[in-house]
Amino acid sequence: MENKEVQETQTRDFVPQTAQSHDSEKDLNSLDQTKTVDLPDTVPDTELGPRATYFSTNAGAGLSQEHRDYLIQRHGTLDLDPIPSDDPADPYNWPAYKKNVNLTLVAFHSCMTTFIAAAIIPAYEPLSIYLNTSITRVSYLTSLQIAVLGFAPLFWKPIMNRYGRRPIWLVSTLCAGLFNIGCALSNDYTTMAVCRAFCAFFIAPAYVGSAVVTETFFKKERALKMGIWAALVTLGPPSAPFIMGFVAQYASWRWIYWILAIINFVQLVLYIFFGPETRYIRRGVEHRGSAFKQEYLQFKRIDPNPFSAYEFIQPLSLFRLPSVLVPSFAYAIVFQFASVLLTVEIPQLFGEKFHFGPQAIGLQFLGPIIGTVIGEQLGGRFSDWFMASRAKKIGHKPAPEHRLWLSYPGYALVIIGFIVFFVQLADITTYNVSPVIGIAISAVGNQIITTTLVTYAVDCHTEESGSIGVFVNMIRSTIAFIGPFWLVSARFPHLYTSTNT
Repeated sequence: MENKEVQETQTRDFVPQTAQSHDSEKDLNSLDQTKTVDLPDTVPDTELGPRATYFSTNAGAGLSQEHRDYLIQRHGTLDLDPIPSDDPADPYNWPAYKKNVNLTLVAFHSCMTTFIAAAIIPAYEPLSIYLNTSITRVSYLTSLQIAVLGFAPLFWKPIMNRYGRRPIWLVSTLCAGLFNIGCALSNDYTTMAVCRAFCAFFIAPAYVGSAVVTETFFKKERALKMGIWAALVTLGPPSAPFIMGFVAQYASWRWIYWILAIINFVQLVLYIFFGPETRYIRRGVEHRGSAFKQEYLQFKRIDPNPFSAYEFIQPLSLFRLPSVLVPSFAYAIVFQFASVLLTVEIPQLFGEKFHFGPQAIGLQFLGPIIGTVIGEQLGGRFSDWFMASRAKKIGHKPAPEHRLWLSYPGYALVIIGFIVFFVQLADITTYNVSPVIGIAISAVGNQIITTTLVTYAVDCHTEESGSIGVFVNMIRSTIAFIGPFWLVSARFPHLYTSTNT
């Protein structure tokens, strides 16, 4: 009997009821023509209070017939989680291509945060010579950006909640490009460090990308789309040295910064034409004008609520939630070893043992790039299928914890990959690709863990999706900043035996 009641409750979550009370119908018919949406049973939004931007399928019982007809025409079903409004400007109602193009821009923006930080790794030696300082001190130009990236989103998130995502994307890419130009023109260490710090500050809003995924895609797609965003973040550290190794070898370190600036300005142009506003508040505000105007020409304040000092530290409150805190630390520790350690150590280990130059060192990062792409297919598509098959088997949505089963193979692959990498690197006397295979195996596991844990945290607290992205990044960046100070080549002296010595 108890199981039957649970199944009936869960069925109501999947299929909105057609019956509704006269009071509910009367309330909904009183909505004005400016599409102010005030539906029942909304999920509380701890960041915006009554101006929630997410409401669950429980609200389906109170939909007007006009609203139902719109959803059927647009989506072909009422089996939607969450239930969108009947406004074409609502990101849930966008066509798939529009959602995916916007996701691509935001995910690439997130990739550029770590890409910019790691881009100068192949040029550490020429930079140290030009700036007349040690390679260790030059490496702090990367650590500096990682530290800024960890806490800058705390500032940007409340601004983006009030004024929307689109204006901040434009400011972010424009200013990051300008400060990359400043780095290219720098002639001393201090100037370059200041420009790097400001560049990191302005590129940091991209870490609110997890909120964009939640604001745009239905729950059944969320693991795949969240995985795409997470994969691009993970691809930043290995892809930057891989690409910029050629630049450092055949051009100069200044061209690394010029290329970064060009990429930022291309992002700016693409956002202008293909980056609509995804911040859509469904309660307590009036939506005026056409969908195009709301999505592309709205630069005024979206949320009229006043700022509060608490908002700027609100993501820190997630320390109280074990379902966010534990996955964040688990992911950050894995990221520290499977991404940061290898990114920092590859130039030193391969350069010292095999006397590789910037180009050859960059090629070693093909391993984590390929591994990350493979891992995303397992952590994204397979994760969605895994949850959907479980729902079909038990007749209702499974608990978010069911997704965590997929993280265990990820941990095993990370461990196996590390064993292969270090054992092979210690044993070989002339270069072969076997250590890179170990890196690739580790990257597969890292990406499975990344997608699974971040999606699990968002599924547990959808109302905190924006804060979760900021919180996860803060934990990851803090640990990543500390790591290079002790992940030094001196820990692995036995790996330096070279046939040339």
